[in-house]
Amino acid sequence: MAKVILMCGKICSGKSFYADNIRKNKSAVLLSVDEIMLAMFGQNAGEKHDDYVDALENYLLKKSTEFVDAGIDVVMDIGLWTKAKRKAARDFYNSKKIISEIHYLDISDTEWKKRIEKRNNQVSKHQVSAYYIDEGLAEKANHLFEKPDGFEIDVWVNC
Repeated sequence: MAKVILMCGKICSGKSFYADNIRKNKSAVLLSVDEIMLAMFGQNAGEKHDDYVDALENYLLKKSTEFVDAGIDVVMDIGLWTKAKRKAARDFYNSKKIISEIHYLDISDTEWKKRIEKRNNQVSKHQVSAYYIDEGLAEKANHLFEKPDGFEIDVWVNC
């Protein structure tokens, strides 16, 4: 039976890399908010960025059910920064009788800062398609992220 694997973690914690590895190993479909946002808007979604992300997350949740119905595993790279978002995703899939797992990438502050610096360097050199994380975005992400408790998470990955 096909299932949905949801990524949870701070921005730049390694979710996309981890999700892509699962995609390859399970021959699954990867649905990524950042991939679509960057393709549509680049770094320039402006003040509407959060509204677009919310709408896109809702769309991808619904779209993922089509793949599951076709017997294909889905990896959702959507972040799930808050307890409310994690609960809403879990409730959505439970209501559809779809098996879901939440994988949390737990990262230390020291490693997180190293990864942000590395990513920003790669983005500046156009080596990767990802968000440049300035001090303001890092602070916003860190403030908004609610570290999950063990009851919310199916797979806890220490980075």
